[in-house]
Amino acid sequence: MRLLVIATRHDYRLLVRKHVEIEWPDVVVVEHALGIDPALDQDFAAVGFDSVIIVAAPPTAVAANFALGQAGKREFAPIVLLLLEDAPNPQPAPAPGLHRLYGRKLDRERLVKLIKTASGEHRQALAMLRASPGFENRYRFGSVVIRGHRCIRQVGSGGMCKIYLAESERAGTLVVLKVFSQVPDVSERFVGFDRFLQEYEIVAGLKHKNIVQIYDLGVADDHAYIAMEHFPAGDLRERMKQPMMPAMALKILEQIASALEAIHSVGVLHRDLKPANVMLRVDGSLCLIDFGLAKANETEASLTGTREIFGTPYYMSPEQGHAEIIDARSDLYSVGVVFYEMLIGRKPFTGSTAMEVIYKHKRADIPEIAPQFAKYEALLRRLLAKAPESRFQSAAELLTAIAALKNSV
Repeated sequence: MRLLVIATRHDYRLLVRKHVEIEWPDVVVVEHALGIDPALDQDFAAVGFDSVIIVAAPPTAVAANFALGQAGKREFAPIVLLLLEDAPNPQPAPAPGLHRLYGRKLDRERLVKLIKTASGEHRQALAMLRASPGFENRYRFGSVVIRGHRCIRQVGSGGMCKIYLAESERAGTLVVLKVFSQVPDVSERFVGFDRFLQEYEIVAGLKHKNIVQIYDLGVADDHAYIAMEHFPAGDLRERMKQPMMPAMALKILEQIASALEAIHSVGVLHRDLKPANVMLRVDGSLCLIDFGLAKANETEASLTGTREIFGTPYYMSPEQGHAEIIDARSDLYSVGVVFYEMLIGRKPFTGSTAMEVIYKHKRADIPEIAPQFAKYEALLRRLLAKAPESRFQSAAELLTAIAALKNSV
């Protein structure tokens, strides 16, 4: 039994959890704090749940309208609406996919009966859906069929993979699904595929609020795929199109530095830090993504060969741009470029060619910093020092400097 429980108050969600666990000890309950957690996406259909339970106390109009709106969605799981009040007379007209339960106290026997009814309806609807023509298409991502992930739409593509928005029945949420071009023969040393697998291995092992959550990795129809957290709020590049206060830029820098501290602590470098790889959650927090160019230090030689350059020139450290040996301080330079751009409103070094930009990172002085940003100048200059030994030596050291700057008058 898998249930999605939605309520504004934690004690209501806990109450439902306790009652259903008595009936189904191994039940999986996913909670959603209505009005606090990000709103359910319009494309979300809760198909991975047996039913959805919505709890509301007077006034119940908002929750009731919310339930009606969700029940009206195509394929949405049946809803049990618990209204902690006396039943009105007359009661509202029945609505497809919506079961109302009234009472000032929760009646567990009636609740369990309604959940069984709702889940039975859901199983029957899914059985009819599976028997319908074109059922496979709901799980089709291009030429690949991936069970357990309902395709919503393609949202992008890259050299190695196509990117889709999907609903994961296992995770019970919308995910970004990267579908890799192919699975190479085991005899091949296909560098791109190695990096793709490494992206999962690195991120899945790190549980950090500022690092993207990975839900699943698998192979279907000779294609590898990875399912990860969806960010409807977009990325930092989009956010930077609007003016940004220095305090906000510093807060974002602090979160990126915290993610880097976790990554570097397990011997991993990101190597492609840029605004497009910093995603925003609805609550304002951010996540570091796209470890396709990341590498564990011990596998560096086998993955990159000799003197290869990966990354985005605008954000490359001088040593990375010249294919020299890099370490954690290279990522700190890149985050320094991002901080400069957030603060000043433009990149520190630009050019008509990639090589011109790479040359400026190595040889050109940092552009003069306007007086209104004097408070941040020392931090910027240390992040963007040409020599790694002149920069912060670790993300932890950078975090200490940020804390001191926030506390300064």
